[in-house]
Amino acid sequence: MTRATRFLTLVLLAFALAACSVLPMRGNASKGQKLDPWETWNRKVFTFNEELDDHVLRPVATAYSELVPAFVRKSIDNFMSNVGDAWSSVNLLLQGRPKQALNQGLRFSINTFLGLGGVLDIATETGLERNSQDLGQTFGRWGFGTGAYIVWPLFGPSSVRDSLALPWDRLASPAWVFDDGRAKVAITATQIINTRANFLRASDMLSDIALDKYTFYRDAYLQRRGHFDDDEEAEVLESSPTPTPAASAPEAAASYPEAAASAAQ
Repeated sequence: MTRATRFLTLVLLAFALAACSVLPMRGNASKGQKLDPWETWNRKVFTFNEELDDHVLRPVATAYSELVPAFVRKSIDNFMSNVGDAWSSVNLLLQGRPKQALNQGLRFSINTFLGLGGVLDIATETGLERNSQDLGQTFGRWGFGTGAYIVWPLFGPSSVRDSLALPWDRLASPAWVFDDGRAKVAITATQIINTRANFLRASDMLSDIALDKYTFYRDAYLQRRGHFDDDEEAEVLESSPTPTPAASAPEAAASYPEAAASAAQ
């Protein structure tokens, strides 16, 4: 582990301890508010990220979507997701779910060797569905609590638990396969822009239906990450159901700045 990674982990651990001390103080709040003790700060960071998207990422993604055909964007998505399948297999194994881990490993093998390195998603056509998992979800499986909700500059929505897992999850991204720094930046930039282009329509719909975008994004993120359910105290450990376009847009939007920040590391 690098010195920078160790330092980041210590900082996040400090946030975790702070979160444990403030979460119980919001007994009369909604589920999302109970996990959001730093809402004032989070809203400021959210506004900054929104401005960055409006003035930089969205215009670039719009031009990109007009120039790059949909089938090419889909192929790029498949390639990036194929790398994620390998990391999902590792996390499923760490979670004590060997059958699901084997299925994800088979997905990765089939798409890598028969799908032109993952450009074609042949595994889905054979009935092997994707079950995306990361280290944050693995920590939840091990019994680690969520901690406070937090919005990071550039990285976007997260929680203390997911933030602790972030450095290792970033190391499993496609860009880190390459040693060359310029290749890392190029691959990550392509991933960010390609994903944002695919969700342009969904983000427009979000802007129309969400009265408070911050609250909508927060609750959608926490719901998708399994940080609360109807029982309020229980962790949702199984994989989430397929999201609707509106529900998936906040999660996708959160991934763009997160990937951009990892490219600069």
